[in-house]
Amino acid sequence: MTPEATELELGALVRLVARRALALRCPRCGARGMFRRFAKLHETCPTCELVFRREQGSQTGSMYLTAAVNQVFAALVILAVVLCTDWGLAVQLAVSIPVVVAFCIAFLPWSQAIWAGVEFATDCINREEWGRLRETSEGNGEHGARS
Repeated sequence: MTPEATELELGALVRLVARRALALRCPRCGARGMFRRFAKLHETCPTCELVFRREQGSQTGSMYLTAAVNQVFAALVILAVVLCTDWGLAVQLAVSIPVVVAFCIAFLPWSQAIWAGVEFATDCINREEWGRLRETSEGNGEHGARS
């Protein structure tokens, strides 16, 4: 296999796993149902049995991702409110705080799904035994290159 082919396969893998993560789907098979309830990951995928948290601390990256994205979002909201309005400080805080808190809460499932995708893609690249893509359960033509 040429280095160019490997790079193309890596790019396809990253795009596929990213699409699945952003859709809150299993990074390996694309099935729905990663979460048993809001922001609570199942232990395994109900369809392909991929273990989402294989070891203690495996979601630490998700916490860092959540913190980073939320801080950037908060900075953008504050910047927009300060620059685009003539509101007083009390109104700025009354508007900004609930918006930022709502975003922080809403982003949790995506953070966990993205991080599960990062771990899975890393496992595919490292050729771990569970790091093999599978066809989606819905048969929508979303296939990936085997690792």
